[in-house]
Amino acid sequence: MRRIRRSVILSLPLLLLVFLSACASISQGPHAWEDPSGETGLASWYGHPYHGRRTSNGEVYDMYQLTAAHREIPLGSWVEVINLTNGRSLTVRVNDRGPFIDGRIIDLSYASAQLLGVVGPGTAPVRVRLTQLPQQAPGPARYSVQVASFISESNALALKAELEQKVSGVYLVEAAIDGEVYHRVRVGRFASHAEAKTTAERLASLGYRVLITGAEDRL
Repeated sequence: MRRIRRSVILSLPLLLLVFLSACASISQGPHAWEDPSGETGLASWYGHPYHGRRTSNGEVYDMYQLTAAHREIPLGSWVEVINLTNGRSLTVRVNDRGPFIDGRIIDLSYASAQLLGVVGPGTAPVRVRLTQLPQQAPGPARYSVQVASFISESNALALKAELEQKVSGVYLVEAAIDGEVYHRVRVGRFASHAEAKTTAERLASLGYRVLITGAEDRL
């Protein structure tokens, strides 16, 4: 009996070591979102009362921008979200942390959820695939989205005020052509064409005719 007890006691440290080694190997495995095919789960969305509050990366949350919250994907990354119910897909930027409900893998901004068809049902099965990790440092502004060009400054100011209710970063650029002064209405100053394209797609979905142009281009 003593031999049996002694053998059990001696085997406990070995079993504990095996268990800890297994846990360590599990925790060091790849994240689901690092799989090239992406991770699948439920998407939800959030708007008020979070609109205007700070996100996890320090930005002010704008529910009308194409962004999302994820628990693990590095902030500033771009991900493709595919609604497995209707086949719609959209590329959004991760700037917040969440959702913190079991089974949900991504929390979409209102604008993102609207384009993907998630606002109505509230949640939807999706596939989330990492497309671009954040840049080490933001580059200089190279692109902008032009919405319209007017000779009338009052018309340009009216459109600017209208757009400011829907997106941030609206501004005017003046350009003198053949003796006429044109007032360009533009949105955003982006370091990459991909960022400008995301905003252009958002504005196009709202019915605006848009053009991606150089951020400092006055022609």
